[in-house]
Amino acid sequence: MLSSAHALMAAGQAAAPRGKRREVTVGGRRVKVIDLHCHISVPEIWDVIQDHPVAPLEQDAQNAYLEHRMGMGGSGHDLDARLADMDQMGFDVQVISCNNRYYYMEETLARKVGQIINERVAEAVAAHPDRLQGMATVMLQHPDLAVEQLEECVKKYGMHSFTCGGSVNGEELSSEKFHPIWAKAEELGVLMFIHPLGFSASGERPTKEVEPRLQGNGWLGNVIGNPLETTVALTHLILEGTLDKFPNLKILTSHGGGYLASYTNRMDQCLTAFPEWCKPIKKLPSEYLKTLYYDSIVFTNEDMRHLIAKFGAGHIVAGTDYGTKWNREAVDRILAVPDLSDADRIAILGGTAAKLVQIPEKI
Repeated sequence: MLSSAHALMAAGQAAAPRGKRREVTVGGRRVKVIDLHCHISVPEIWDVIQDHPVAPLEQDAQNAYLEHRMGMGGSGHDLDARLADMDQMGFDVQVISCNNRYYYMEETLARKVGQIINERVAEAVAAHPDRLQGMATVMLQHPDLAVEQLEECVKKYGMHSFTCGGSVNGEELSSEKFHPIWAKAEELGVLMFIHPLGFSASGERPTKEVEPRLQGNGWLGNVIGNPLETTVALTHLILEGTLDKFPNLKILTSHGGGYLASYTNRMDQCLTAFPEWCKPIKKLPSEYLKTLYYDSIVFTNEDMRHLIAKFGAGHIVAGTDYGTKWNREAVDRILAVPDLSDADRIAILGGTAAKLVQIPEKI
């Protein structure tokens, strides 16, 4: 019997040779494939901050950022290399985002850095409008500025999503401080993409040192820390009532939603078993999770099957974590999941993403 990977290759669905665009089909139909979790770097930021007092802090972060990307799928800002990789992997469109590690910046610098990022992303999209869409960067540490940036990116640059970390300088995303941002996102109908940058018990973003217990072999700050940060962020948004206050907020979670798919019901049980510690909210915690969206960055057929069973195929979208080699086989992983209907497979590959960020589904 052929393995899933070999079966896909036999069916002509394997990655395309370098220089040739892979066309993905489902049930004999060519489908548009969209990557909602993919990164771009903006080197020009350094030109602005190199003489600023924050430069040493940013250099630490930049060195770590570049170090873990060396040899891991491209520099992030080479558009020709990106398009060639998209062709090989089978992606028709990427919605590109720049990881926001700038929450420590004071408002004037944050405004300038945010402007550079969003302008460069918009320029990349303008150069390849059929292949790229932009995801806005907003500086959450300054809510009034973030609201301004979000509105500008939607109305000026046509961006229909924005990226944010799992916490902001030790404050949870559920904090009332950030409610004006979520209200504006809800009003504009944009997608909020929660992407962590590691985990620390204090919520402060690590620079030179990672969380002490996540040191050692295995890149634990990323492998364990990123899903853990997502898990904590989502749990606070649910249990603190933020999702009740903003029921129409569209949220995409990275890395398959962290660990919540596997242990959600423990939160539900707490409401019954320990009501003195788990205050009631409008619904069971697990019900809120069914309203969110999850990228496909999980690594076995069973992981994907379980994610779909928990949240529904219509709430899973394709993601590569481009800029790294985490999931360059994203298309193949989706095609290999057994017992999915063609409609469900098409939704995960790009149909749902197209609706979330207003991309035409037609090739």
